Amino acid sequence: MKGMGEIKFFLSQPKAVKTLLVTNLLFAMVLPIVEIFAGAYIMRNTGAASMVIVYQLCMYIGVALSAVVNGMLLKRINVKVLYSFGILFSAVALMIMMFIKNVNTTMICGTGFLLGLTTGFFWTNRYLLTLYSTNDEGRNYFFGFESFFFSFWNIVIPVAVGALLANVDGSVVFGHTLNLQNGYQIVTVCACVISILACVALSRGDFKQPESKSFFHVKFHRLWNEMLSLASLKGMVQGFLVTAPSILILKFIGGEGELGLIQGIGGALTAVIVYVLGRVAKPQHRMVIFGTGLFVFFAGCIANSLLFSAAGAYIFIVCKIFFQPIHDLAYYPTMMKTIDTVSLIEKRDGYTYILSHELGLFAGRALGMLLFIVIAAVFSEDAALRYALLIVGALQLLSLPLAKHIIKLIDTDYKDVK
Repeated sequence: MKGMGEIKFFLSQPKAVKTLLVTNLLFAMVLPIVEIFAGAYIMRNTGAASMVIVYQLCMYIGVALSAVVNGMLLKRINVKVLYSFGILFSAVALMIMMFIKNVNTTMICGTGFLLGLTTGFFWTNRYLLTLYSTNDEGRNYFFGFESFFFSFWNIVIPVAVGALLANVDGSVVFGHTLNLQNGYQIVTVCACVISILACVALSRGDFKQPESKSFFHVKFHRLWNEMLSLASLKGMVQGFLVTAPSILILKFIGGEGELGLIQGIGGALTAVIVYVLGRVAKPQHRMVIFGTGLFVFFAGCIANSLLFSAAGAYIFIVCKIFFQPIHDLAYYPTMMKTIDTVSLIEKRDGYTYILSHELGLFAGRALGMLLFIVIAAVFSEDAALRYALLIVGALQLLSLPLAKHIIKLIDTDYKDVK
């Protein structure tokens, strides 16, 4: 009966919200492949953790550039078309990577950049349509629902893909003997099919198109400058959330099968927690949720640094799996509440802030990735895996007082902004 009540509550949402949630629910099936197994694929073919980091950095350059290009295209192309482009061609870019046999630095940089360029269209237009389609009171539910399915698919997809990759080598299908690379290729073909279904779901929605034709600004209100600082701190850790699990598991624990199993087990509890929090938590509870996630992640970083073993990798990955959706559940509604306020103060379109937010994230991402590369070059890759994570985990703790200050300003100094 409780489940029926949740279905009724979902069906009571506005059409735009339901369309976005169904679209993102489908594309969430593809994201674990992009975020987990692309890094594992590079690690397996090169044996170098630094190459995974280089790939990730190139990907983030592509994401930042796509935010700029997307802003230009929004003047002429419907946001729904750009969103669909990002969904579909993310899977195509991933497929290109898996069908290239010669894995070298040029291939890694090129495919990383291409994948970032395509996924960037997904992320920026997702933020924009969410901003237009939701209000502050409903965003906890929206991101809780999203996080539930992101976590759910992070259980199912890694386990399924990991099992396939662990067993495909040597299998015979229609007289052809398959190898591990064929397994990766099968996975990416399935990702393309799912992406097409997500685009079909999106096509059924009607969404607001940005009215402004000027999205490029360099000077902002002090409230948004603080939000950009918060974005940079978030960006510092984002790259490690994607690359560190695959590197640590392949280094200390095993192969892709173990990678999928660990992701699946760790995500089960988190999926339920984030949905319940999104359903019952109010805007005033966000900082408690935010702080909890930050301290859990820092605990995982400490465990990895002190133990630097299979046990440390297990603890870090479990903490990471718990941290990511909990953190996002509080972070993105805070970001959008800030955009709601600053866009009224400065009389600018919301995409102006989404664009600059992506650049703020990129600044942090680049700094985090370069920190790893420098430590690896000066000392060793093991030192980078051990201490770069600890440094960014400690810096993340600065996010909590900064986020609290942003919310305080909105709720006191700018509460009457209309």
